[in-house]
Amino acid sequence: MRLISKLASVAAGLLLVGGAACARQASDNTENDLDHAVKVSDDVLWNLELGDIAEVRTFRYTGLPTQPGGNPLILYAYSYIPKNLDRSRKAPLIVLVHGGVHSNHMTGGPANAATIVRELLDRGYVVVAPDYRGSTGYGPAYAKAIDYGGKENDDVLAARNWMIERYPFLDPARVGLLAWSHGGMIALFNLFFHPEAYACAYAGEPVSDLLERRKYFQSLPATIAESAGKEAARDDEEYRKRSPVTWAAKLEKPLLVHGNTNDETVHVSEVQHLVDALRAAGRKFEYKIYEAAPGGHHFNRIDTKLARDSRAEIYSFLGRYLQPKGAATAP
Repeated sequence: MRLISKLASVAAGLLLVGGAACARQASDNTENDLDHAVKVSDDVLWNLELGDIAEVRTFRYTGLPTQPGGNPLILYAYSYIPKNLDRSRKAPLIVLVHGGVHSNHMTGGPANAATIVRELLDRGYVVVAPDYRGSTGYGPAYAKAIDYGGKENDDVLAARNWMIERYPFLDPARVGLLAWSHGGMIALFNLFFHPEAYACAYAGEPVSDLLERRKYFQSLPATIAESAGKEAARDDEEYRKRSPVTWAAKLEKPLLVHGNTNDETVHVSEVQHLVDALRAAGRKFEYKIYEAAPGGHHFNRIDTKLARDSRAEIYSFLGRYLQPKGAATAP
């Protein structure tokens, strides 16, 4: 057996969730897939990081087929339920959408997800974090199923729906979206196209305008080609269709957007285009553009006072509409 396969087997054997061994299953052969080995090992860390305060689980669910007429695609997600949650009362749900293109929901790294999930749990939220199609750690076929700005949006909605169906103590009227970067793009699409499913959303430095993004993000055409074909990568209309700015007039629910002028990953011009489109459509929303905040793209996901203060503003916004642990009623 190759070393990578051994690492994955050891990590899978160590992972204990809810008192039972839970070996991660992937969508195809992962014997020599380093991403899979790292992913399985990180699953151990999730339980070590949050097992003291939460029921930490992974689950599989289904989404749209990759090709018309095909079988539904098996998808992957994480759920976190506070151990002290009163299940006799309705509880709010946060849908936490990871960023990156070929990336995934991980404990550490720039996204600082373990810290953010703990902060949410401490505030009384249940959290679901989908690893939508295109995510890494589940084998090459799953990563290649990417549909950037397309079916990945449906995958996130399906994770939300799975949680509401699975756990009767969740309040379907108190579901919020929390996401940064590419995850912010997915959050915007979900809020715009499915206002009945969400009470509010936060989008931090969201990918917003693919025509603008194409000017400075050299790998974007390859990503569009990977998602929709080579012809789509040369079609401006395809970029518009997959851009949240195109659909800004659909906003109906509360939205908070953050940008940062020194962000090199999602230029502030994209965020400003979103703000301008929302204003032009006469939509009501909140936003803040930070001026050269230290940390660039990750300025409010690191462990600085500015980052903690910014996250406190985010949680205050979410709390107005989701009301965890008796938070103030939204206006």
